[in-house]
Formats: sequence, structure tokens, C-alpha cells
Amino acid sequence: MQRREFIVLLGGASFARPVAAHSQPRVPRLGYLWQGAAGTDGSTRLGFQRGLRDGGYTEGKNILVGYHYADGNEERLAELVREVVASRVDLILSPGTVLTGLLKKATATIPIVSITPDPVGSGFVASLARPGGNITGLSIAAGPEVAGKWVELLREIVPGSSRIAFLWNPANSAGGAAMQRIRDGAEKLGLQVISLEVRNPADFAVAFDVIAKETPDALIVDTDVLTVARRASIAAYAMKLRLPSVFGVRDFVDEGGLVAYGASIFDIWRRAGTYVDRILKGAKPSDLPIEQPTKFELVINLNTAKALGLTVPPALLARADEVIE
Repeated sequence: MQRREFIVLLGGASFARPVAAHSQPRVPRLGYLWQGAAGTDGSTRLGFQRGLRDGGYTEGKNILVGYHYADGNEERLAELVREVVASRVDLILSPGTVLTGLLKKATATIPIVSITPDPVGSGFVASLARPGGNITGLSIAAGPEVAGKWVELLREIVPGSSRIAFLWNPANSAGGAAMQRIRDGAEKLGLQVISLEVRNPADFAVAFDVIAKETPDALIVDTDVLTVARRASIAAYAMKLRLPSVFGVRDFVDEGGLVAYGASIFDIWRRAGTYVDRILKGAKPSDLPIEQPTKFELVINLNTAKALGLTVPPALLARADEVIE
């Protein structure tokens, strides 16, 4: 029996898939996209790969995954979307509102497992219970009330603070609700809020200049693919200005940020692996409800606190799920 080799090119990644008629099952192919540079997806990629393994998948054997990174370039991201859709993969993994928006316009047939803060408000799905199209997945949003918790954490750690800065992406539909909760929480505590809007990579330099000029007492960073992809530079800049910082995901704290409280990105993407498994086994995205976060974590970087000359209250340390020393 003759054997034929099929090579599928997917956005720069190649898949070699030998096929012998009636002898080998077809290996499913997935496309994974990320708005930032390779290596900046941290808990996202690690959680997703754990979810695949938990489902019995081994990359390169019974599943093929093409990983594609846009390096923060919006034009490159749009190009990658076109390439991945044109390659006719079996399923696409989509972190973030911007990417999911591009994919929704690009295809109505390829199943998409998306992780965004507000899939209904963004117009990606009809409802959480019945998505109704080719997009399903999980919501990363822990609810706007979490933003209020960030303000409380800052006041607890820096009791003398009076002015805080909030770095957020207005293009993210959940950002507005978080901004309002930040303002509400700050008003109750007598704090002034400095709004720092970032819609693209170029906006970060402007935001950093505003921070240096306005000299707030602390910084809060919203959870968004745009900010997560730049977590190292954000944490480093906060440390350079000796600015206590609170974040929504632990990846920032691993890079030197002070405190993180919010949904576990690793756990969310691990659970995304179960969506992949169910869809590959025949489930329709339209029938798979959007899940919401179930695991939350409070992580404190004690090394950063010491470098900033801060004493973290013992009661807060006792509540922490993890303390980095």
C-alpha cells in the first residue's frame, strides 16, 4: 500500500501528517493565537497544555497544535487570524476580546474556544447558557466587585495612600465596569483615581509618563490580554518608581508585582482543555454553556514588599493562597 505525506502549513507552523487509507485515525489540528510575544502567555499556555494532558491528549501524537504569536502587532494579529482560518483547523483557541472579535468576523464555522471577560456584552455569544454560534469557552471576569477588592487591598497594605492609578483597556467591555467599581471603592475610602487608558502597545509609554508625572501612591492594573502580555515591563516600572501594585492575575506577581487577587488563569485555561475534548468528540459550541471562574487566588510577593519598605499585615498574609519569598 502506498503511503502519502500531507504537509499543512499554519501561520508558519508546519504539521507533518502521514495518512494511510483505512489504517490511521485523523489527528485533529488546533490553532492557538496570542496577541503578545512568545513566552508572554505564561499561565495561559501552561494551563491549556495541562488541560489537554488531563484529557488524554499528547501533542505531536494524537493532537497537533500550532502556536502563533503576534508580538503585540495588531496588523500581524489580523494576518495570523486570516492564515489560521484559511488553514481550516479543527478548532481555534482565542484568548482575549480583541482576538475573539477578529475571529468572529473571520469565521462562522470553525469552533472557537474563547476566554474573555464579557462574551455576552462583547457580542460574541447570545447568552452564557446558550452561546448559539461557533464560539464557546469561559469568562475570565470574576465580576466587577473584584475591582473594589483591589482598592481595599491597596488601602490595607498602604494605609496612607490618597491617590491611586488604574491602568485599563477601554476596548475591553469589562473594563468600564471595573473602572466604575474602582471609582466607587476609592470614593468610599477618600481616594483619588487617575485613569490610565491603554488601547494598543504604544499607549503604555504614554501611561508610564503620566504615572511619573502624577506620582500616585499606588497602581492597580486591570486584567486584559494587552496588559498581561506586558506584565514584566509593568511590574518593573512599578518597582522602579517604588509604586505598590495590585493586579488581577498572579502572573504579574511572578514578575515582581506586589499583590494579585482574582480568578486563576491557569485553572481557567486548564478547563478550556475540556471544551476542546468535548468539541472534538462531537459537541457543538452553540450548546456548550460559557463557564465562569470558580477558583480565585490571593498571591503576595513578600520580596517586593520588603524592597518597597512595606509591612504586609499578618491578617492579610494569613488569607493569602500563596506568599512568594
